[in-house]
Amino acid sequence: MKLACVVGTRPQIIKAAAVWPALHRDHRVSLIDTGQHYDDEMAGHFFGELHLPPPAHQLGVGSGSHARQVAAMIDRLEPIILDDEPDAVLVFGDTNSTLAGALVAAKLDLPLAHVEAGLRSFDRRMPEEVNRVVVDHLAELLFAPHEHAAANLRAEGIGNGLSGSGVGGPAGNVVRVAVVGDLMQDLCAAMLEAVRDPSTIADAAPEPVAALALAPGRYLFATVHRSENRTAAALREWLLLLGGLERPVVLALHPGTRRVLDEYECVVPANVHVVPPQGYRTTLALQLHAAAVVTDSGGIQREAAWLGTPALVLRESTEWPETLEGRGGRGALVGRDLPRALAALARLAPAASAPDDAARRARVARVEPSGAAEAISALLGEWLAA
Repeated sequence: MKLACVVGTRPQIIKAAAVWPALHRDHRVSLIDTGQHYDDEMAGHFFGELHLPPPAHQLGVGSGSHARQVAAMIDRLEPIILDDEPDAVLVFGDTNSTLAGALVAAKLDLPLAHVEAGLRSFDRRMPEEVNRVVVDHLAELLFAPHEHAAANLRAEGIGNGLSGSGVGGPAGNVVRVAVVGDLMQDLCAAMLEAVRDPSTIADAAPEPVAALALAPGRYLFATVHRSENRTAAALREWLLLLGGLERPVVLALHPGTRRVLDEYECVVPANVHVVPPQGYRTTLALQLHAAAVVTDSGGIQREAAWLGTPALVLRESTEWPETLEGRGGRGALVGRDLPRALAALARLAPAASAPDDAARRARVARVEPSGAAEAISALLGEWLAA
């Protein structure tokens, strides 16, 4: 079977890399990169690092408002899909690239499969929440990472044997939901041994990370990229929060976030060390050996939970509730509120015990692969052959 696989951001490249060996073995796959993350720091070098082949098509869309970005993707993607004539379109996650791929498939009456279906933060103010809801209601084959996500789909009337609002496909417009596991968990499991030794931070990382001479458990690792954290007020709030934590912070800064920091002339606190976005291996190593992570990223939130690293989540809601305290993880929603963040950090990663906790974690951390790649490839074959 022939698949058009649409990616555009770092997390999607990670997921595509995890599933690529199985897809490439079982199907003919055309990889299309929208260019939503458009520079080497954010996405370009991930293809080589994760052994993903160069995309067959690069749309070069770049940044812009949500409307302009999605419109440009649709405009450039449609003729490629028409020319390639795939049997189905495969999309990942909840970004504008996901939405554009889904809309093109729907308009061309092509079967659509969605990886990471059923996730819900139940906060429609988040652009990602709108994207994932729309895509799930267009898709016919929905790959849920866990049963909770599948239950969310059933609650919206999407499920096995139910006629959905998806386009007409090989199963006669019958929507199928399959719980397959998490591709990012599989990649994390495969990479863990390579980052278990704390020396991997200095050995693998480019300058300026290596120059910081980071000691396990004595720093925080931070990422901030979501649109709600890029307003002038939000920038100052989370910078105040990072500064108020009073520990060294390694902030791997998204180019878009850096741009608005410069635009609003924000002052970065002295304890915050700004570095470019890091590769997958270095990012995983920085998480594993940190006292805690501070992030608004769903991907980092999940990786931290698998590794056992405490996480302060710079959001008021999450589509990954299982990563939080009391739900199996060591994460806490702190928004941009310094007192909440300080309380969570003292509770989850007290300074006195954080180095020992990080050392223990590096020794004993185990991440079990979920088998998502094999399940996804097999189910795609069965579905398209039906």
